[in-house]
Amino acid sequence: MRVTVWGENVHERRDASVAAIYPDGMHEAIAAGLRERLGGGAEVRTATLDQPDQGLGPDVLETTDVLTWWGHAAHGQVTDELAARVCARVLRGMGLVALHSAHYSKVFRGLMATTCSLRWRNDGLRELVWTVAPGHPIAEGVPEVFAIPRQEMYGEFFDIPPPEQLVFISSFEGGEVFRSGCCYTRGRGRVFYFSPGDQEYPVYHQWEVRTVIANAVRWACPREPIAAEPYPALQSDRGWFEGR
Repeated sequence: MRVTVWGENVHERRDASVAAIYPDGMHEAIAAGLRERLGGGAEVRTATLDQPDQGLGPDVLETTDVLTWWGHAAHGQVTDELAARVCARVLRGMGLVALHSAHYSKVFRGLMATTCSLRWRNDGLRELVWTVAPGHPIAEGVPEVFAIPRQEMYGEFFDIPPPEQLVFISSFEGGEVFRSGCCYTRGRGRVFYFSPGDQEYPVYHQWEVRTVIANAVRWACPREPIAAEPYPALQSDRGWFEGR
């Protein structure tokens, strides 16, 4: 299993508060959790926006079975060409695990063909993550409910297609609820969205979150070789992704 952990690496270099939590970057924290839980059966590497080809040149992307994506401050800096190549590889069979603000990335919106907008409020209050599909592989080893002590609130309405399987929902101290763990298939590829993970809080050091992400990578990993031939492009009234 070849896993590439992609991150913007913007907040970690710009904001001292984020660098204090993730001195090596959020992408390295996510990768460390995957190496810890996937063991020798996986090759885990990282890629960032500031690298050549925005970290995902053809040699990297074409040797990736599962891609995890974290983005927030620099969605607009990701080129349309790269986003289209990532979406095309998902359609051919690559797995995608979209994390937190990646809901608004060109890649995720392109695959969902909706705005993927939501309500949010960053007041650092507690989030409870509820497992609503305990038999799903992504929920293996995850408690019935676990707390994230401080987190940004994401709330409904979340403008996504109905999930093919809803694995987690979240509730917040302000009374809001959110579909926080959603499964899809797009073409030959599997996609999982998991919302916890604001950069201001140590969410990616938490064992429950690391377990969910590792399980999601296993679930999204293709069962057969990724197809070489193109898959028919997704159609929407907005084109490949919003704004194009």
